[in-house]
Amino acid sequence: MGARGFGLAAAVSPDVIRGAASACEALGYRTFWVNDTPDGDGLAALAAAAAVTSRIALGVGVLPLTRWTPERIVERVRALDLPLDRLRLGIGSGTGPGALERVRSGALALRAALACEVVVAALGPRMCRLAGEVADAVLFNWLTPDHVQRSTQWVAEGARRADRPLPRRYAYVRVALGSAAVPRLQEEAARYERFPGYREHFARMGVPALATAVAVERAEELAAALAPWETVLDETVVRAITAGDRLDEVLALVEAAAPGRQLGSGGQLTS
Repeated sequence: MGARGFGLAAAVSPDVIRGAASACEALGYRTFWVNDTPDGDGLAALAAAAAVTSRIALGVGVLPLTRWTPERIVERVRALDLPLDRLRLGIGSGTGPGALERVRSGALALRAALACEVVVAALGPRMCRLAGEVADAVLFNWLTPDHVQRSTQWVAEGARRADRPLPRRYAYVRVALGSAAVPRLQEEAARYERFPGYREHFARMGVPALATAVAVERAEELAAALAPWETVLDETVVRAITAGDRLDEVLALVEAAAPGRQLGSGGQLTS
């Protein structure tokens, strides 16, 4: 069974980033991730997480190469003094033509410049094969456990073509805990379904976006709900969806999804 990570949007409060990262390290998560967005600097959020942690790996998922050039990424990583031994540097194609070549050249440039794990975001077969050829790891997103296996086959084809080992496989799995978070999950799913690339991705799988996410009412239901992904991935990243991005909401999900937690005889989560 694979390891477990935890992820937030970089646009949430720095206090939430710091509190969640510290709790994730204490509870045994292998990685802590943030989404880089136009309104949230992923690398700055990782710097906030790095300041309160010392062991947990730190991932950004992902820096779009139409907005972040490799040169700018390298400059920013160095300026923020991010710990390279813990950094999982995720990149994506961004929008517009030339996606494959943009990711290929970007990944190779970053691997040459920074001694960290370079992670390529991949949805379709061509990008998955490219990730197998050039990346240290691949980040999947919004996909079913069955499609993890299909995507892994594509990644493996690229790795074999380049005579490289299979890259580590991460996946974001959106997780909502409690009924108050469900409308936010529904909004997030509907938003992604409007993006052409993701529309094609969901059509390829034959499922709506919500079929790739987890929504549970009680903490004790999470382990079973996540198990189908964890049996086919190297690492499952619990991408938190909460009602209001408050620290108490996020910490409740951090605690509920903590690695190794199970329901005790008294109905409480225990290690």
